[in-house]
Amino acid sequence: MPALIRVGHKGAPALAPGNTLASFDAALAAGVDMIEFDVLLSREDSELHVAHDRGELARGGCPTLAQALAHMSAPRYAGVRLQLDVKSRDCEDRVLGALDGAGARSRAMISTAVSRTLVRFRVLAPDLKLAWTVPEIPGVTGTPLITPTLGHLYRDLLPRRAAARIEAGAIDALVAHWSMVTSELVDAIGAAGGEIYAWTVDDAAEIARLHALGVTGVITNDPRLFG
Repeated sequence: MPALIRVGHKGAPALAPGNTLASFDAALAAGVDMIEFDVLLSREDSELHVAHDRGELARGGCPTLAQALAHMSAPRYAGVRLQLDVKSRDCEDRVLGALDGAGARSRAMISTAVSRTLVRFRVLAPDLKLAWTVPEIPGVTGTPLITPTLGHLYRDLLPRRAAARIEAGAIDALVAHWSMVTSELVDAIGAAGGEIYAWTVDDAAEIARLHALGVTGVITNDPRLFG
């Protein structure tokens, strides 16, 4: 079985506030293979920041994207991949400019639930790894889908939908909420030649289950759970 790619969600929020340089350092110290962080365009200064939402940005401590990439371009971060979860639309050129300015494009994977954003990135940067975040429907929290009927229908259709997008070259990977991950989904993604990452998993037993299913990687708030 291939080694599981260990991904720190917002760095390591269980150890330091998420989407901060301290959180990235904590994730690195915990031995992650990839660091996931959010990219949001601020209305206040028109800068791209590392923040999940306006509330997190208002909290303070969220670096700009350029600052975060510069920090994670230090030699000690060599070999650590970067997952940029892009929350704002129509900022693709600026994200690419920041990646290229830090020499980080080859280490990066862009993820988003917005299909238009993925299309734009594919046109601008055909070499960049792209991941579709699912589900793109409301009602997902840290527990299984709140609306079981809708959740089951979405989950049943997802293997075929995701595999078709990979085969068409629209995406390279799927970033799926853990409640969406089934053996059928993992098999379909693998057969299409893609990768699959499960988010956000803060239970060691669930991490082990997902690894046994064959997911590419698991995203967690607490990288210590990887053992």
